[in-house]
Order: sequence, then structure tokens, then C-alpha cells
Amino acid sequence: MTGGPNAQVRIFGTVISTYTRIVEITCEESRVTHETIATAAQSPNNRHPFGKVPVVEVDGLELIESVAIAQYIDNAHGGTALQPDDPATRAVMDKWIAIANNYLFPQFENGLVMPWIMHRVAGYPLDPERINRALPQISRSLGFLEAELDRDGAWTNLGFTLADVFLYPIVRSLQLTPQGEVGIAQCDRLSAWLTTAEKRPSIRATRWESEP
Repeated sequence: MTGGPNAQVRIFGTVISTYTRIVEITCEESRVTHETIATAAQSPNNRHPFGKVPVVEVDGLELIESVAIAQYIDNAHGGTALQPDDPATRAVMDKWIAIANNYLFPQFENGLVMPWIMHRVAGYPLDPERINRALPQISRSLGFLEAELDRDGAWTNLGFTLADVFLYPIVRSLQLTPQGEVGIAQCDRLSAWLTTAEKRPSIRATRWESEP
């Protein structure tokens, strides 16, 4: 649900940003209206002190850092529906959010996602050496996710939580590259999770224009 002048949440970020979409999904899940104001990371209009996106205005607050933003929106407007009550279960959720942010996103973004975005959107030539250097580690990471899902369901046993909210755009952006699509297709459980997540209204409502 996108918002107009009376939107509760204003999101300043690039429209193709993984983390902009994470905040948008959180808003949709929490049923709060929101609007995204296209703002480049390095733009003079970007108020993030380290030049990142998104920056969010909500309830008179200006927030940065997607984990803090998502937790606040869920706490203040979603009734903590995206966060387990049990401390041990919440720790599992937090672990997967950290894995997504600290390991998967940098690997996927730098190795495949950004080279393909710059090629498709800005017309830059692909750097095959950069991509080929990244593929072995990306393959290992996909293998890790598949093994964890096969072993005990990993984050999927928690219900739909902030772990899904963070992981989905990160993995989906990889899937939108040719090499990522091939790699994920070989991971049955990861593919099944993506297919299930895609059916949620919050995921449908925040689709990137580049998604088929």
C-alpha cells in the first residue's frame, strides 16, 4: 500500500535498493502507509551520515540503518508480528538477519548484482573476471543456505519473520542475475522458500520493475 501526502512512513532511498525494499516490505506487513522518495545514496539530499540508504521518517523520528528501522516499524505499528516472543527463537532470527547483512549481501551485491545492474541500467560492460572471482564463494554460500534448510528448516521454522524480510530481497536480487538464477535453481529448498515468499501480498506489492 503506497502512501501519498499523509503517509506515515517516508522512505528516502534508491528504488532498486535491496534495503529500501526491506523497509517497504516491513511497512506492508505492518499495514502502515508509506511512500518512497527516490534518493541516491551519494546525493546531497541524502541525510545519512555515511552516504547509505534508506533514511526513514516515521512518527516524528528520522531513522537510519535497516535493522533499527524494521524493528521500530514492527514494534510500533505491527504488534511485533514479525519478531518471535521467545528469546531463543528471536536469537535465531537475529542470527539469520546478521548472516544476510554481513555475509550474503556483500558477496551477492559486489560479485553479481551490481555488475549486472550497471550493465543493464547504465550500459557499462560486464567485468567477467570480477564475476568469475565471486562465483565460487557465492556457490558456497548457496550451498550453506541449502544445507541449513535441509538440516532443520533454518529461519523458515520461525514463521514469517524479519529474517524472511531481510533474506528475501537479498536472495531474490541474486536470482535476477543469469548466474544466480542457475545457482539457485540447483537448490530445491531455497527455491521452494522463494516461491512461497513470493505469494505474500507484501512481496507482491514491493516488486522491483526489473522483476519478470
